[in-house]
Amino acid sequence: MTARLTPADNPVLVEVTRGDMVESIHRGAFAVCDIEGRILLSAGGVDRTIYPRSAIKPLQTLALVESKAAEAFAVSDAEVALACASHDGEPLHAEAAQHWLQRLGLSPDDLECGAHWPYHEASLRALAAHGETPTAAHNNCSGKHSGFLTLAKHLGAPTEGYIDFAHPVQQSVLGILETMSGLDLRVAPRGIDGCGIPQYGLPLGNLALAFARFAQPDDQPEGRQAACARVRRAMAEHPVMVAGHERFCTKVIAATQGRALVKTGAEGVFAGAVPELGLGVAVKIDDGNKRASEVVMLGLLARLGVLDEGAQQVLAPLMEPPIVNRRGETVGTIRLAPEAIT
Repeated sequence: MTARLTPADNPVLVEVTRGDMVESIHRGAFAVCDIEGRILLSAGGVDRTIYPRSAIKPLQTLALVESKAAEAFAVSDAEVALACASHDGEPLHAEAAQHWLQRLGLSPDDLECGAHWPYHEASLRALAAHGETPTAAHNNCSGKHSGFLTLAKHLGAPTEGYIDFAHPVQQSVLGILETMSGLDLRVAPRGIDGCGIPQYGLPLGNLALAFARFAQPDDQPEGRQAACARVRRAMAEHPVMVAGHERFCTKVIAATQGRALVKTGAEGVFAGAVPELGLGVAVKIDDGNKRASEVVMLGLLARLGVLDEGAQQVLAPLMEPPIVNRRGETVGTIRLAPEAIT
């Protein structure tokens, strides 16, 4: 039976101030786990079942690499990073997806993620100014779906319907998620993500374990270890492909030079890997607000000693983001609650 929490069950992790007063609060939970499955740092209901949403994309990308599909279709490290991405739809993202699909003999019409306007405002305006409308290549998940199509081709499976639960692509991904999280997900809650692919519910602590194993997969088969190493390298060397020039994930990966590999997910979920420490981090904000999950993730990275002086300087504006009014004046801040991370 799925565990349920009321908002009061989890502690306040983030406060939002205006003037001298705390105006809003965000409750949530987090877990920091090692490869042995030990929870080293936590708050709130780490056993609560959540959907990991897009935070799990680096793990899904392991299927592309481990299967040798990436090698067979000459997928570059930049494209591997794009497969991990929830990108902004900047030209470099959409064009990379289009070129990748062309090599497969496919087009954006073969992507089953749907189309939406770029999240990046300048890219959206440029597209509209030229009288163009977005294609599925602009979808923030187009890289992941391009990876799924590559895997389908490699497996000799139909490219149509690759998002279905029973399709060989999704079954390959499911097997990896199970071994990385240490769970039998066949009996887990199921849902459909925003881009149409399957989601499996799992406890927050197991999501952290999966990312610990991604960070340091010493207990995994050699092929999995090699796949983890390549995906980690791709994210570290091509952080802009993972999100975008103005995005949190890109800034953190770049500022830490890959010491922290972080990935956002919808509904206040965040996950990360710290390879040098062999640790995985997972965050869930109860009300689904990413402004809180970002602050908690940075607070955890600071607590773990991952942020050196240079990274702290670069990321300082993100650690306590200002609340700005329409005149551009700072009128408040978003900050960790006292004792949120001890």
